[in-house]
Amino acid sequence: MENCRTSARILIIGAGTSGIAAATRLLQNNFQNVQILEAENRIGGRINTIPFGDNVVDMGAQWCYGKQSNCVYEMVKDMGILHGTDDYYSTIKRVRSNKEVIQHELGCAIHDIALRSMPSGPNPVVGSFGTHLTENFWRNIETEMPQLDRDLANEALETFAKHESSIIGSDSLFDVSIREHIEYHECDGDKLLHWGTKGYKRFLRLLMKVSEDDPEGLGLLEGRVHLGKKVTKIELACPSKVILRCEDGDYFEADHVICTVSLGVLQEQHEKLFVPPLPPAKVNAIRSLTLGTVNKLYMEFEKQPLPDDWVGFFCFWLAKDLKELRKTEYSWLEGITGCHMVTCQPRLLMVWVNGPHGRHTETLSDEKVMEGLQWFFRKFLTFEIPPPKRFVRSKWFSNPNFRGSWSFRPTIADDRGTGPWDLESPVKGEDGHIGLLFAGEATSRNHFSTVHGAVEAGFREANRLIALYSSCGFNP
Repeated sequence: MENCRTSARILIIGAGTSGIAAATRLLQNNFQNVQILEAENRIGGRINTIPFGDNVVDMGAQWCYGKQSNCVYEMVKDMGILHGTDDYYSTIKRVRSNKEVIQHELGCAIHDIALRSMPSGPNPVVGSFGTHLTENFWRNIETEMPQLDRDLANEALETFAKHESSIIGSDSLFDVSIREHIEYHECDGDKLLHWGTKGYKRFLRLLMKVSEDDPEGLGLLEGRVHLGKKVTKIELACPSKVILRCEDGDYFEADHVICTVSLGVLQEQHEKLFVPPLPPAKVNAIRSLTLGTVNKLYMEFEKQPLPDDWVGFFCFWLAKDLKELRKTEYSWLEGITGCHMVTCQPRLLMVWVNGPHGRHTETLSDEKVMEGLQWFFRKFLTFEIPPPKRFVRSKWFSNPNFRGSWSFRPTIADDRGTGPWDLESPVKGEDGHIGLLFAGEATSRNHFSTVHGAVEAGFREANRLIALYSSCGFNP
């Protein structure tokens, strides 16, 4: 009997956004034998909405990042569930480590120059984002603000670069390819559209078509998700099948496998995970792309500790203070890009810490992190921030099922002639059977690092399988 959609066995590794998107697309196109193996004891991957404060917080993905050409926005735009920021952060303060608050108009003017100094345009260029930004920034400062204090300008540039690094996920902008920045497709519209009091988990529920009266349901995926199933071996076998083995000893056979594990997991495990070894082009992509680390620290207070006219602040380190900081146990505070309030959470403050400093915080106890934050607040602010009543934080790098937050394309990937397109390409067995497919945000050519990029990648691989099969027939 011919293989057909109803009998084709599809296994998806990872119940994150991409895996869920692939599974739901397949199920809605008459594939009936679809299962997901998830190493964690929850679904969602790098979407992780948890109860905290007055409602919920997102430990991972938080914002929708624009409207135009954004498949997440397109799916929910008429439901009234996304909320705009209305320039919520436009009045954010800029504070130096000597407690001086930069005059707002001056801070905005320097920030505007930094924005206009970023690489842009269609012309192919080479080199790093950091080099391009730095050269343009100082050229523009000389032209537009020649009287500006150079120490202040340097502090502003360092803070801007650190903030951009946290958006991209890089340790440094000097690691980031200019081509990556230009070829990434920004979605026009409000970049900070958020999910109100429901968190990003709301989108996953819509994707799975979970009813409102079923708080813990899986909708279309009911009975199809197997939690705590860490895959340890993926073998392309003949004839035309894929064999999976799990850490707990379970064994599965499938006609096709969609692998959505993070780039960090692929980097750590690909040599022992895949039999036969992956093709050289794919290994080159895995070794050349980068999964960065960005962590969040949430603090809950009895009442909001910031003054009424503050939504948060960026920290400008004076050179002498930064030199002293680096000699102390609090050196990780250099990785903080900012501290701000959280929409729909009036009693919370949130701190971002990224790169090597973000990875280091994961090795510290909550007590040590809070001790450092209290020191940080005393260093920058003229008013007191009391110890929080509760504290929660993400640890994306140290989790063996993620090993980081989101991906970017470094200059080394350009040097090696690779990118998401090589990570995306399916792998055939010795008999030519397309047994292994790859999804996940890192495989998205133009929307990497985003939820909509992960959704598109999941849909892309599901569509690849849909195209292989007629309603009841297989087209090799």
